[in-house]
Amino acid sequence: MTDRNNFEQDAAPHNNGGGDGRAEGLPVDGPAPGLTPPTEDTETAFIRRPKMGDGTSKKKDFPKGLWQKCDQCENLLYDRELEQNLQVCHHCGRHFHITGRQRLESLVEPGSFQEMDADMLAVDILEFTGVASYKSKLDAARAKTGHQDAVTTGTGIIGSHEVALAVMNFRFIGGSMGAVVGERITRAIETGTRKGIPVIIISASGGARMYEGMFSLMQMAKTCGALAYHAEKKLPFISVLTNPTYAGVMASYASVGDLIIAEPGASIGFAGARVIKDTTQAELPDGFQTSEFLMEHGLIDAIIPRSEMKASIENYLDFMMAGASEPAPRKKTARKTPTKSKAPAKRKAAPKAESKAAPKTRAKTRAKPKAKAGAKRKS
Repeated sequence: MTDRNNFEQDAAPHNNGGGDGRAEGLPVDGPAPGLTPPTEDTETAFIRRPKMGDGTSKKKDFPKGLWQKCDQCENLLYDRELEQNLQVCHHCGRHFHITGRQRLESLVEPGSFQEMDADMLAVDILEFTGVASYKSKLDAARAKTGHQDAVTTGTGIIGSHEVALAVMNFRFIGGSMGAVVGERITRAIETGTRKGIPVIIISASGGARMYEGMFSLMQMAKTCGALAYHAEKKLPFISVLTNPTYAGVMASYASVGDLIIAEPGASIGFAGARVIKDTTQAELPDGFQTSEFLMEHGLIDAIIPRSEMKASIENYLDFMMAGASEPAPRKKTARKTPTKSKAPAKRKAAPKAESKAAPKTRAKTRAKPKAKAGAKRKS
């Protein structure tokens, strides 16, 4: 009995005042990691700590309309600096979209632009319906841009030259060309032809406006017809291609300029790359619809940054309109003095009289042998 009591006493756990009734040095079975859910005591280990940027990010503190991110170089751009640089990133040179008003201010002399046909408005002639009606799209675009349609036309002065201008705005339904856009451009071209001044059209469009169906496609032929009459008067037409210029606009007036220039990195073409690849089943070269590729292959004459556009157009106009400003020499060459005109007339009359007299003498000499022959026969 004594030995048994001693064994149970030795095997019993010793309490060293810890209060947990556990023996020192013996393993304690706990919850298996990954199998047993944590208890309330371990809940603090799973609390999510706030990220370093939460609540203190400077980007969230920026007021809207002060900064924007460049899609090409991913740098933050201050809106005021971007506007002063004509909407061009000063890090990588990417050209952002620019409104028609901003374009005009960067090209023409201050206060010289006179707008035309501002009261001409598009109508929903086909009563187009879809996800949204055509009328509702027009109202939304007018409220967004402050323009009545996708093009602004008029006359202005660039350098020392008066020009007829048409500037498209891509923010108005993608700069699409409807009946009003085509009519405004046609009237601007006819104004340039009537006044004897150059025509400049700055394109930024996704093509014809399909909400107007066939009426929009008719504008392609109408604008090109007006440009043909303009070319008959030996007047220049400069076409400026910006990002993007596609489809019906590129297939009509935008590609028939006497001089075709473009901005760097502009997307230019007729159909999209995916459509062309699916149709031709051919691998397309990289960047084949950029202004750089098209200049390399001869479609574009020059690529000019936006900051240099006005000065370059001035130089082009000085060269192309050099002969039109000097009509005086033509009048001098057409004048003839009265003494010089009469003298050659008398000298030419004498040889003509001699030449007519010679055939008469020949006729008499030939008639004599005939008379002799007749006489012999009578005898």
